[in-house]
This record gives sequence, structure tokens and C-alpha cells, in this order.
Amino acid sequence: MTTTTTHTDALIVADASALEHADRVIAGLGLPAAGTAVSDPATGEQIGFIEDGDVDGALRAVATADAAGRDWARTTPRQRADVLHAWHALLVEHTQDLAHLISREMGKPLAEARGEVKYGSDFVRWYAEEAVRPAGNYREAPDGGATILTRRAPVGLAVLITPWNFPLAMATRKIAPAIAAGCAAVVKPATLTPLTTIYAVQLALQAGVPADLVQVVTPKSSSAFSEAVLRDPRVRKVSFTGSTEVGRTLMQLASDNVLRSSMELGGNAPFLVFDDADLERAIDGAVAAKLRNGGQSCIAANRYYVQDGIADAFVEGVAERLSQAAVGAGLGTGTVVGPLIDDRAVRQMRALTDDAVAHGAELRAGGTELGDGTGHFFAPTVLDRVPEASDIAGTEIFGPIMAIQRFGTEAEAIERANATEFGLAGYVFSESLDRALNVADRLETGILGINQAVPSNAAAPFGGVKQSGLGREGSAEGLEEYQSVRFYNIARRATS
Repeated sequence: MTTTTTHTDALIVADASALEHADRVIAGLGLPAAGTAVSDPATGEQIGFIEDGDVDGALRAVATADAAGRDWARTTPRQRADVLHAWHALLVEHTQDLAHLISREMGKPLAEARGEVKYGSDFVRWYAEEAVRPAGNYREAPDGGATILTRRAPVGLAVLITPWNFPLAMATRKIAPAIAAGCAAVVKPATLTPLTTIYAVQLALQAGVPADLVQVVTPKSSSAFSEAVLRDPRVRKVSFTGSTEVGRTLMQLASDNVLRSSMELGGNAPFLVFDDADLERAIDGAVAAKLRNGGQSCIAANRYYVQDGIADAFVEGVAERLSQAAVGAGLGTGTVVGPLIDDRAVRQMRALTDDAVAHGAELRAGGTELGDGTGHFFAPTVLDRVPEASDIAGTEIFGPIMAIQRFGTEAEAIERANATEFGLAGYVFSESLDRALNVADRLETGILGINQAVPSNAAAPFGGVKQSGLGREGSAEGLEEYQSVRFYNIARRATS
């Protein structure tokens, strides 16, 4: 008999001192008195305004950054590294301010927000270190008579477009390598969560980044902004994190100006649990891969494929864990799952759950909105025996719903996991190293966690295959995205 585990409707409210801390940070940002409102998703309260920028303002930012970038490109790697080290130190020093700000504008639980500050600042430190290790090569021409010298040069002015779900880490992951490579940047943060990026760039200026080098813009119309700046000949690079649909549009615009492009797009991550997996380890990983940021992550586990022999125990375990996960304001003490970003996201969770149940899925936990409607909360949810025909089986969920399907053989699991146009991340849980590596090699993803639910690291190249994008962020590969390869052919005079 299938049982459903219910979730309490009691939400954790924000701590008063945490709210006061966050609001002090916001008050110090120097925001305009009117414009586009930024709201706390836990309450719907307006917490600040950002300027309604226009195309002319964006093009002025391009001109200003481009001029500053020409000087910055002539600085030494050590100068750029020293500035990035200073920025890293300020980010670490202001960890609490940044974490409270992230929780206030995005709703992320405060403990997770601190983790994002660590993750985001790691990129700055990493590229401070990479800046002084520029790649190059020196070789003899195979037919003799010449020496080939290769070096890396800044690609030029970069347009960086960041998402709302990791407002610090997605900004530093783009800005830091641009600065390290010797590039200027125009940064457009997401309208829903721009304040953290604004604050982080203010800290960068305090650290010694030239005042005009990194321009933060908040255009009223994202499409008008993209149309204008990506066709400006001064722009030589675009980096975008967001949906595949928007990424395709930006790539079309970028093609007119033949821009270097990095696109980190949609995901539909499979999470494979084999019969030989350690049950508790698999449950821990499954919960972490789903509840991190409330499931609002491009690499969140999306399609859970669990082998028949372990499936009943696995479903029972994750249902119990998700039903006990404390839901509430990000600034609330003990919150595990914060609000979704807006009401549209809540409606999407409701629709996906209802459709799955209508197609025959078994609701094992959650499945309902929480609260009085002033915030955007949905209970952590477990759906078992999800049919392939349901919408949730092929949709990037971006919320706290664990959609479980069962499988019999390894070949079946791999085939179903690869049956998607996306290929960003995947997960394999098995105690057999041979099986884990063999399955990993056959999964069509750019990122793979093996008995690991949080694979992201500043030292690793982050990015996907298929419709999940192109290019990489993080690691040495992330610096190369902001560099052009040049080679000098040096004639050699023959000696007697």
C-alpha cells in the first residue's frame, strides 16, 4: 500500500536581527528612490529599486568600459592578480553582509547563502592565481627555418549576463576571469536579484579594480539591451547563463558580430541509483542534489532513475527526509528550503505535480503550496513511478520536486538518461567503481557526480554538451574563454 507523507504547513519566519542586517546592507548600496522594484520572495515585500536603464545608457557603459579596458589590457599579470587577491579578501571579509543580502533578495537559506559566498569568492581567488600563469608555447617549425611562438591576448570587451539563482557566484565566475585575462566587462544581472552583484562590484572597486572597467547595467528591456550591445563593434565576447531558449537568441545576435560566446544553458540532469549503491549515501546525495537552492539550480537532479531492487527503500527514505525539511524564509533560523523565486514558479510546481498524478504517478510527500500566499512556497515533494508521458518527465523542474522512475537494467537506465536534448550534469550512485565509471563514460553530460551530489568547484571546468550550451567556466579553461590565441612566426637565419 502506498502511503503519502504530509508536510507541515508551518513556515519558519525571518529572524528580526537577520532582516535588520540585510536591510542595513541594502541601505548602503546607494540605490535609486524609484525604478524597478526588487522584492523578497519570502514575503513579497519591496526591499529596493534599481534604475530602469535604456539602450543609450547601455551603450554609454560599453564605451566607458571599452576605453578602460584598453588601459587594463596593458597591465601586467601580477598587477591583475594583486587586484583580484584584494577583491577576494574583501568578499571573505564581508561574507555575512553578502550572505544576508543573497537570502533577502533571492530567498536562499542563510547557511546556503554563506556557502555561495565561499563558492563565489573561490572563483576570484582561483583567477588571481591563474592570471600569473598565462598559457603560451615555443616550438620549432617542422620544416625548419623558423620558430613558432604562441601567446594569449585579451579577447576584448565582454558582455556578461547572469541569472537570478546564484547572484554572487554567477557574477564572480564571469567577472574574475575577464579581469584576469585583461578584459573590461559590462555586467547585466538578473532583474529579480541584482543587488548582490551591485554590492560585489562595489567591493571590487574598493579592491582596486579601475572605476570604469566593470560596468553594471540594469536595463528595463533585456531584449533591447541585447540587440544593441551585441551588435556594437566594441563588444568582442558574450557570456550568458540562463535558458536554452534565450541562449539561442543571443547566439543568433552574437553571430552578426562574430562574438566569442560562452553559453551555460538549460539542464535536465539524470540521477541514477543502482541496486549496489549504499542506500544512505544515495538518499543523502539525492536530497542534497534536489534541495540545494530549493531545486532552483541548473545542475539540480531532475530525473531520478532508481533500480528496482533498491527502489522501495530509496523512495521511503527520501519521502521521510523531504517531509521533514523545514521550509521558510531564507533568513529564518533553521530553514532548509526557502521560497521559490516568484508566484509563477509556484504555479509551475503545482501544474507539474497535478499532471504527474493525473498520469498515474504516486504522490509520496508534499505536493502543495505552503503559507498564506504572500510568499512563494511549495512543499518539498516526492513523486514515485512517474510515467514517461507526464510533463515532469521531460521538463527542467527548477523546484523542490523529486520525480522518480524505476528501471531494471543498466542499459535501460543509460538509454533513458540520454533521451533528452540537454546534457549539462548527471549523477551516478553505485559502490562498484567499474560500473560507475562505465556508466559515466556513456552518459551525455558535461558534468558528472559519482557518489557526489554537489560536483561544482572553481578548479573544475563547468559546462554542458548538446543543447546545454558551449564553452566552460572555472578552471584554466574558464580563463581561455576570455583570451585569443596569437602566434608569431619568427624567421631563423641559417648558420654555417
